[in-house]
Parts: sequence; structure tokens; C-alpha cells
Amino acid sequence: MENGKGLLLDPGGMEIFPPVLSTISREIKMDDIEILFCSHQDPDICSSLSLWFGVCKNMKVYVPSIWSLFIPHFGSDRTLYQIPDAGMTLPLGGSDELQLIPAHYCHSSGNFSLYDPTAKILFSGDIGAALLPKDNSGIFVEDFDRHVQYIEGFHKRWMPSKTAKNQWIERVRKLDINMMCPQHGAIYKKAEAEKFLDWFEELEVGSAENI
Repeated sequence: MENGKGLLLDPGGMEIFPPVLSTISREIKMDDIEILFCSHQDPDICSSLSLWFGVCKNMKVYVPSIWSLFIPHFGSDRTLYQIPDAGMTLPLGGSDELQLIPAHYCHSSGNFSLYDPTAKILFSGDIGAALLPKDNSGIFVEDFDRHVQYIEGFHKRWMPSKTAKNQWIERVRKLDINMMCPQHGAIYKKAEAEKFLDWFEELEVGSAENI
């Protein structure tokens, strides 16, 4: 939140809309949600968009420009604000500190990470995502070497370009990151985030032989 205004980031699919709405409404009034940000086009990112339009009358929706004609198929008939390929800052609550970091082809051809320089949190979307076992209840990555087994297959399959991933790594290494929060799995604290970047940089991707 910024000056009483909120941002909804990758709100998810329509199948989880009720519990997400219930949880968020305990923290903020729906009329105070100023921005909804979709990092890319996947249905688990934004297929609930039309439902959010029904309860958030004042919000603006920002989407990658390349997906601005695709995402409306989820049921949106309102104006979508296009994010240029080079990224931008988001004007939340009169502030423009939130940074949209290009993450194209990681794994979507039009994709962005979001960085909050005040909290020093990088919301990395599917980068860093883990397919954790059902009995895993940890919020944070406590042992990166052990965690690799939950991220390796996913990243080899869904990150198709070595050049693209290394461009993203180069961008985020310039940021002061206390936490990296992917869309799926556990949160990486500072030391573990650095280990992830080192691991991801060396990871061979873009070949069926690696799957």
C-alpha cells in the first residue's frame, strides 16, 4: 500500500477469487485498490480479472503491451493500460517508486517483475517458482541446495532462452533485494535469493535435452 492506496498483483484464476477477495477485504477497502498489475497472460495470473472489475470500481489495470489484446478474452471490457517493453514505474498513491522490470521470455514473451525499493522486495512471478510437495508448510527457502529439486525441472521446461534469463539476472543484480517472492512456492530471503541468481545463471535452458 502507498498513501492508503493498494496494488493487486497477479490476482490469480477465477477459481480462487472468493478466498482471495475475502482475505484482501480484511486489509483494504475495495475502492482503495488503485492498480491491478498482471505480469503476463497466463490464466492462473489473471483469469479472475472480470470478477475484480466487478468489486473494484476505481482500479486501473496494467498489462504487458504485447498481451493487451489477449487478456481481454478473460472477460474485460474496460481500458487496459499498456506497459511498454522497456518497463515503467507504477503511479500508486501519488508515488512512482514501484518499478516494473522486464523479464521477457521468462517464461512469457511479454513479462515483468515488480520491485518495491522501499520494502526491497522483488516480486518475480514464475522466476524462482517451486513445485513443492503437499506436506511442505514452510514460507521461506531455508536450504537452497535442498530446494533445487523443486525448481530445477520447472525452470528447465519453462525458461526457453539463456540470453533472456541472463538479461533479467543482470537487471535484478543491480537492485537491493531483501526478499524475492515468486508466484508459486517459497520466498527467498536475501542470501537465498543471491544463491538462486547464481544457480539460475548457470542453468542450461532452451533445449529438450535438458528436460
